[in-house]
Amino acid sequence: WLRTNAESYLAAVERRRFIEVSNTMSERRKVAIVVGGGPAPGINAVISAATIRCVLDGVDVLGIQDGFQWIMHGDIDHVLPLKIDEVSRIHSRGGSLIGIARANPTTDTRFLENTVLSLLRLDVAQLITIGGDDTAYTAMRLEEHSAGRIHVVHVPKTIDNDIALPPEIDTFGFQTARHHGAEIVKNLMVDAHTTSRWYFVIAMGRKAGHLALGIGKAAGATLTLIPEEFGLNRIPFKAITDTLVGAIIKRLAQGKRHGVAVIAEGVVEGIDPSELAGIDGVERDAHGNLRIAEVAIGGILKQAVQERLRQFGLKTTIVAKDIGYELRCADPIPYDVEYARDLGYCAAKYLLSGGRAVMVSLQGGEFMPLPFRQLLDPATGRTRVRCVNVHSTRYGIARRYMIRLRRDDFANPHEIARFAAVAHLSLEEFRDQFGYLIGDEPPALLLQLAETGTPSA
Repeated sequence: WLRTNAESYLAAVERRRFIEVSNTMSERRKVAIVVGGGPAPGINAVISAATIRCVLDGVDVLGIQDGFQWIMHGDIDHVLPLKIDEVSRIHSRGGSLIGIARANPTTDTRFLENTVLSLLRLDVAQLITIGGDDTAYTAMRLEEHSAGRIHVVHVPKTIDNDIALPPEIDTFGFQTARHHGAEIVKNLMVDAHTTSRWYFVIAMGRKAGHLALGIGKAAGATLTLIPEEFGLNRIPFKAITDTLVGAIIKRLAQGKRHGVAVIAEGVVEGIDPSELAGIDGVERDAHGNLRIAEVAIGGILKQAVQERLRQFGLKTTIVAKDIGYELRCADPIPYDVEYARDLGYCAAKYLLSGGRAVMVSLQGGEFMPLPFRQLLDPATGRTRVRCVNVHSTRYGIARRYMIRLRRDDFANPHEIARFAAVAHLSLEEFRDQFGYLIGDEPPALLLQLAETGTPSA
């Protein structure tokens, strides 16, 4: 009897212990990580640092594969449990261990609810999103829609550098992309000089020209065109063409038949679609953005510039070259490795401490959470985009080093006479053809003298 009852007692204890352990396990919530948008160097460093921080705190981590592509449809089979051993050495590698996608759950509240329910089914209560302005908007909407069921923190990522951070704070991936982009352009400049040709280099930057300007300035390109310099209105295609033609004429007047122009792809979105053949049929992504890669803007500009040059009896060899995909999955440079690891650590630590609904940033070496509500543009209802400040000293210096028609040129009759002679035009004809280009030129760069407070040009 004693043996029988003892065995029953021990069995009951074991059952109770099993239930307690099971309840503890079911109450233990996981942190998930998802990457949206396009690749950028440093993603793996964020994933690695965030995972290590969570696991060391006893929290399991799930990598949601391929962005929101699966979970927004209720599919929870595409997940990757993340352990320290798997992520400890991925911080210096490009790409994304868990993939990436531009799938957009904000297009329908059903997709948002599916996403929340999918995460809950996976025992996820906290989410780290990694991405650009579109993914930041998704993070905001997801946090709002979940009504406390899921806590979300966003890590800003994009080689375009256009997320609404303070002016001095870059997004991770930008510095690496600029570094490798500048190396490519430097090589093209040597080729251009060797072969007496022009290169039109189209750089990524859908909404802002930070990357194009950074590459062009660092490499010492002949000139760089960004959408911000043309103002907020529609960009006249003729102004882009004439700016390039004017630069070629100016170089010819200097006895040089070569050059490299870096052009931000975002100028396409500012052009009236009627001015670009076939652009109406170009596909848009899940966020409504024009798939610029499908618009052969380099080839279109090449053809337009060559046709314009023929009007002046001039001919030059032009090669259109797109760069961007070569930059997005490059191994991050040390700056971005360190920076991205810090962001990943802060994102995980903030979540585990009970934080939510912020974008993570480091300012002056210190963690600074930026509440989601501060990121919204009241005019558009979307996340604010940080554009190049064309009135800044940085941009003013860049313009001073570019070889393009300037206000100073038109104020000097000797210079204009040289350019007009190259174009087989009279001085007045040249002014009529190209004088309008200086209308949007920024004012002369003035630097304040500390001793006297007097501005110096």
